[in-house]
Amino acid sequence: MKELMDRLTRSVGTITAPDARAQAEAAAYLDKLTKPPGSLGKLESLAIQLAGITGTIKPSFEKKAVVVMAGDHGVCEEGVSAFPSEVTPQMVMNFLNGGAAVNVLARQAGADVLCVDIGVAADLSHERLLSRKINMGTKNIAKGPAMTRAEAEQAIMTGAEVAAELYSHGTRVFVTGEMGIGNTTPSAAVFAVLSGKPPAEVVGRGTGVSDERLMHKIRVVEQAITVNRPLAEDPVDVLAKVGGYEIGGLAGLILGAAAKGCPVVIDGFISSAAALIAAAICPESRSYMIASHNSKERGHSLLLQALGLSPMLHMDMRLGEGTGGVLCLHMIEAACRIMSEMATFESAGISGGEL
Repeated sequence: MKELMDRLTRSVGTITAPDARAQAEAAAYLDKLTKPPGSLGKLESLAIQLAGITGTIKPSFEKKAVVVMAGDHGVCEEGVSAFPSEVTPQMVMNFLNGGAAVNVLARQAGADVLCVDIGVAADLSHERLLSRKINMGTKNIAKGPAMTRAEAEQAIMTGAEVAAELYSHGTRVFVTGEMGIGNTTPSAAVFAVLSGKPPAEVVGRGTGVSDERLMHKIRVVEQAITVNRPLAEDPVDVLAKVGGYEIGGLAGLILGAAAKGCPVVIDGFISSAAALIAAAICPESRSYMIASHNSKERGHSLLLQALGLSPMLHMDMRLGEGTGGVLCLHMIEAACRIMSEMATFESAGISGGEL
C-alpha cells in the first residue's frame, strides 16, 4: 500500500491535518455572533470544520461538483438486485442528458454533475462523459475476486486524478455520487470486512428487494467473504476482492479532494463504504469528509459511526447518485453565510449574554 500512497502523493499531493488556528478562530467568532453560543447546532460545527479545511473563517465555494462514478457488478448474476444490469448504462445517459434526480437537485444547488465511466459493462459515448473505463464491470464476487489488485489501485488513482483535474478547473467542493446496479452488495461486503461486523447486520434492501431476496443477498455477501478471504488490514485487498470500480473511484476522489484541501460531501451507503476505504488508506482524510445524510439503507448509520461522522440530514432517502450530498450543499452555503453575513453583538449594538 505504501507504493500506492507514494503514487497518490505524487499525483495529487499530501493530506495534511486541518488548520487548528483557523478552527479556534471560527469557534471564537461564532460566539460573538448575535445568538446564544452553540444555538445553530450542526451549522456551527460545520463552519468550524470548513475553517479548518480552508484555513479561513469565512470561506466561500463558488464552484461545486457532484462526481458520479459508474460501474457494473458481476455479482448481479446472483439475483441481488430488483433491477437488471442494463439499467446502469441507461442511467448514465440519463445523468448526461440532465434528467436524473441528482441533476435536478444539483441545478437547484448550483453544482455541476460529472459522470465517470470507470467500469460500466457497455460501450458508452457522449460528449460530456468522462471515460475512464478500467474493465467491463467487475467479476462475480460470490465466485472469486471482483478485480485484480492492479485494477483496484487503478480505480483509486483514477478517482484521485479526476479530483485533481476538477480542482485545476476551479472546483472547491466535491460531492460523491455513484451508479451501479447491484452495488449495495459489494459495499456491504467491504463494510463487513473492514468493520468485522456480520453481513446480516449490514446488508440492506438496496433497490427494494423482498424479504426472501434480502436473505439471499446476505448469503451472497457471506459467500463472497468466505471465497475471497479479503484482508481487513489491507483496504486495497478488500476493494480488489469484494469491491467495485466505482467504490474505488470514489475512495480516490475523496483522497484527491482532501489532498487539495477541499471538503468532500459523502452521500449514502455506497459512498460511505468508499469513504471507509479512503479512511483506512489515510486516516487524516476523515477530517475533510462531511456526512450529508443518514440513508434508509440498513447499515448506513453503523457505517457512519465507524467513520466517526455525524450526518447533517435525516431524509429517509436511499436513491444514491449523490442526491443526499447535493442537498447538503445548501447546509454548507448556510454555514458560510452565517460566518460572512451575520452581525456580531458589537456591530449590532446588542448586549451579549453571560455564560
